[in-house]
Amino acid sequence: MIALFRFFAVVAFTLLALTTQAQSRSQKERHKPDLHDTTYYTSYENQITGRYYFSKKYTLLRFRNFAEGYSFSYRPNTTLNMGVGATYRWATLNLAYGFGFLNPDRGKGDTRYLDLQFHTYSRKIILDAFGQFYRGFYLAGTDITTDNSYYLRPDLKVNLIGISTQYIFNHDRFSYRAAFHQNEWQKKSAGTFIAGLEGYYGTVLADSTIVPTAVDKPVATGNADHLKFFEFGPNVGYAYSLVIRRHFYITASAAVSLDYGGTQISENSGSEWVYGFSPNTFFRVFCGYNTRVWAISALYLTNAVHMHARGEGQVTLNTGNARLNFVYRFKPSRKAKRVLKYIDKVG
Repeated sequence: MIALFRFFAVVAFTLLALTTQAQSRSQKERHKPDLHDTTYYTSYENQITGRYYFSKKYTLLRFRNFAEGYSFSYRPNTTLNMGVGATYRWATLNLAYGFGFLNPDRGKGDTRYLDLQFHTYSRKIILDAFGQFYRGFYLAGTDITTDNSYYLRPDLKVNLIGISTQYIFNHDRFSYRAAFHQNEWQKKSAGTFIAGLEGYYGTVLADSTIVPTAVDKPVATGNADHLKFFEFGPNVGYAYSLVIRRHFYITASAAVSLDYGGTQISENSGSEWVYGFSPNTFFRVFCGYNTRVWAISALYLTNAVHMHARGEGQVTLNTGNARLNFVYRFKPSRKAKRVLKYIDKVG
């Protein structure tokens, strides 16, 4: 069932990417190109933006018990990846691999995962999609072992599918693409309000109680080993780019949502759905140095999905992506232009 679930998620992400690209091309055919204030940012869409980068993705499962005053987090043992990529017009392709010399064994167990994060920034729209399937975690933030080793949960599985979209109101002066895709250059400080919609569905599965006995024995005796949830709602936020001497920049955005959803926890006494509102957050931080030809940038994205739970507890899924980019822009050769033009036409 999980394998089939993953297969359909991959297909859905492929269709999502193709649909987004097709909509972008059809919009260009029907309308004139988007106009923007070139004194605020410059576009390099007609150049190839090449990048060499390091990245690390994760999905973190956090439990809080406000009545007892404790919290703990399950973390995956994900790899630090090294790769290359390029952006041209609407298309971005990144290829990376977690080489062994970048990821020494630290006794945190093995994590098998498929992490699909699709972040695309057009002039007016932000689209974030998640398809994450993790198995194998270790406990962080709570010392419940006596031999300086990690408490491992190879049986713990976390699956999440979600999508978030936002409209950029001041798109003629503010560029997200300058910070994320690096195919534009923000030359003057600017900010914008953002607003949109989001929706998520996820499951947490284990062979035994999700809450360790050593952390909370009364709760663990309930043997809650299965959790699933869904939620959807509007979001609103603000983003701002601080540009120093035209080249240095710090871009940050924060969005909060008020999602309505339901959570089901299965334990010895049975299972029931709990419904209500849960506020979620999405933070993005970018910084770097930008020029006409090359750029260096660092970015960090973190998305917190809070599940509506009973009593004085809270369960949160945090997804994140950290990346360091070394960027070089160049004009494609005549032959490359013909190939790219053909791909843009038939792709």
